[in-house]
Order: sequence, then structure tokens, then C-alpha cells
Amino acid sequence: MKRRGRGIACMWYPVGYTVTANPSAAVVKMNEDGTATVLTGTVETGQGSLTVLGQIAAEELGVATDDVYVVSADTDATPADMGAIASRTTYVTGNAIRLAAGRAKAILFEAAAPLLGVKPDQLEARDRKIQVKGFPQRCLAIGEVANRAQVDMGQPAIGSASWNPPTVALDPETGQGKPFSTYVYATQIAEVDVDDETGEVEVLRIAAAHDCGTAINPMLVEGQIQGGISMGLGLALQEEILFDDAGRQLNPNLANYITPTSLDMPEIEVDIVDSYDPTGPFGAKGVGEPTSVPTAAAIVNAIHDAVGVRITSLPATAEKILAAIKAQRARATKRIPSIQHFDLGQGSSVRNA
Repeated sequence: MKRRGRGIACMWYPVGYTVTANPSAAVVKMNEDGTATVLTGTVETGQGSLTVLGQIAAEELGVATDDVYVVSADTDATPADMGAIASRTTYVTGNAIRLAAGRAKAILFEAAAPLLGVKPDQLEARDRKIQVKGFPQRCLAIGEVANRAQVDMGQPAIGSASWNPPTVALDPETGQGKPFSTYVYATQIAEVDVDDETGEVEVLRIAAAHDCGTAINPMLVEGQIQGGISMGLGLALQEEILFDDAGRQLNPNLANYITPTSLDMPEIEVDIVDSYDPTGPFGAKGVGEPTSVPTAAAIVNAIHDAVGVRITSLPATAEKILAAIKAQRARATKRIPSIQHFDLGQGSSVRNA
């Protein structure tokens, strides 16, 4: 029969390299037509990083995301970046882009200040305009200001910057230090049905609460969490590299290396924890790799809750689970004491355990 169980798992995950320098650099240019160009060496691998980085630049410059054109991963034109790894892109590259955009914006303020009769620190960039703080009606179109900066000041509104997460090397004797600048946190709860006659597992639902700092793009964050859960599901129940006695891989392609499909996915409830990291761009941290960390642990804990067996090697296949259930039943049978009969004569007897 099917037995239901629930399991919970928590995790923390560092953002960026361990102590080692991992800087990102960026160049941001405000164009005379009111658009902006961002140069970054980071790579888009489907996670939506270029969208997020464009949003960061747009927010800093006071323009729309559609106004920002991101040029990425062109070693002839873009500055260096340490790569789309270690869940660092939003945090590290995002900080570099915000700093570069801020420097381009400072040039715009210098150009606009005499035209608006105020000091540069009395200006702000909002809604595609450079305007006086508290007096939005006193404004100039941001493209016009960019043109003025280039034509009148002789200084195009171009900013460049790099950013490296501050860390402290680990003491070789005490192990003390600050190996990472920030961390992300998450808790996931899995609900499963386990058939105690076959060992088969069906994951019914996963609730995932993730603290990734400010969610620059909540829809992309939710998609990252869902994708991470699918990978964690594969790790927990399906994915395994098999070898024969000669060391040859038996499942070298996706026809026989099993990964989850959409039909295997459970109902997923995502909660993006309201959080703000003052060291990140607009409070953001990261969300990539950590999303899959607690999933497998939550699932195997749910299996234990359902049928009382602890699976300690992954994947938790039906064969492993059924073998563990049978072994558990065998141990329980051995613990049942035998019944002994004693004849007291005259047709009477007692039973003693």
C-alpha cells in the first residue's frame, strides 16, 4: 500500500569563490537617443542573467529595461569576468554594472546641473529624465543631457568599474576568516507517497522558501528555483552513472541516463523570502546553484517518514527502498520473542515469552 510522508531540509550556500579574488568589470554608456549600452564579460546560459543585469543598469540610470542593450561575452569588446559560476553573476557582476552606471550618471549630473541651476548632488535620474529632487517638473530628457555632455563638456557619459567581493583569508592554524562576502539560505519541504510493496516513490509536492536577497526579477527567481528542484529530484530518485566490470559506462547518453521530465515534476510552491543584503546590487544576492541543494535531502527524509527506512546512497531507487523495507521487516521479525509452553500436569499449561 502507499504510505505518505513529509521531509524537510535546510541549507546555506556561499556566493562567489572561496577567498580567491573573483572580480567582474563593466562599462556603461548613456547614448544620445536615451538608450544605454552595457558591456559585460559574463555569459548567458539560460538563467536570465542578462535580463537582470540590464534591469540593474536601468534602475541606476533611471531608464526602462527596454532602453538597455547588453553586450556580453565578446572578448574583443567586453571587459573581463570570472564566469557564470559560483552563483556570482547577479551579486558580483551586478555590483560592477551598478557602479559603472553610477559613474556614467555622475557625468550626466555634471552636464545637467548648470542647465537646471542646481548642484549635481541635487539631481536624480528617473523616468528617462534628469530632474531636480523634489521638483520633478524641472527636468531634462536623459538623451538630451547625454548629448550635452558629449558636445558641450566633451565628456561622453561613459562609466567603467570593477567589483571584487571583500573576503578575509583563512588563518592556517585557527581556520578563522571570511571566505565569502555573503550567503544565501533556503528550506524545502517534500511530500511523497511510497509504495511499501514495490518501493516506488511519487513526489507529490515541494514547498521551497529561499532567501536570495532582493529578487531583481521575481519571475526569473521562481523559474530558477523550479529548475533547481527538478535537478534535485533527479539526484534524489533517478540520475546514476552505471559502469560494467571493465569500467565502461553503461548509460552514456540521455536515452538511458534517466533524468526527470515534466511528467515527473510535483506541485511546487515557491516563497521568495523578503530580504535585503546591503552589499548586493539593490539588495540582491544570488539564486542559481543553491536551489537544488536541499531537494534530495528533503525527499529522502520524506521517504523515511513514510516507511521508516533511511536511504544513505543516491539515487533512492525503488530497488533500494524495497530492499531496505524488507531488511527492516526481517529485523522486526527477529525481535519478536518465541512462545514457550510448560506442562504443569493435570492438563494445565502456561505460556512464557
